[in-house]
Amino acid sequence: MKDSSPTTSESLTLSQAQKDVDQWIQTIGVRYFHELTNLAQLMEEVGEVARILSRSHGEQSRKPEEDTGELSDELADVLFVVICLANQSGIDLTDALKKNLAKKTDRDRDRHRNNSKLH
Repeated sequence: MKDSSPTTSESLTLSQAQKDVDQWIQTIGVRYFHELTNLAQLMEEVGEVARILSRSHGEQSRKPEEDTGELSDELADVLFVVICLANQSGIDLTDALKKNLAKKTDRDRDRHRNNSKLH
């Protein structure tokens, strides 16, 4: 029987994360949710990140009975759903991120350095 536990090495590549999420979906999650369901899940998780940050770094206060939440866990939830969407769309996130960083580098090479608002 194939081990269905996620990679336990100290570092995790995007490629391995995509494989681990797919393995989890196939063995525990039964199947991928429809893309629109995953989009709704992504918005929900991003909202939880926003709630934590608005209360920890913004002006909004936490209700006395409200759980503060764990930013790292919520960001991991966002990443999980993004990986699900990439997997079901046939997107290699390593390749996509490399291309995206190259695009940003070409486009923004001097833009931020020359932005007086950032100094």
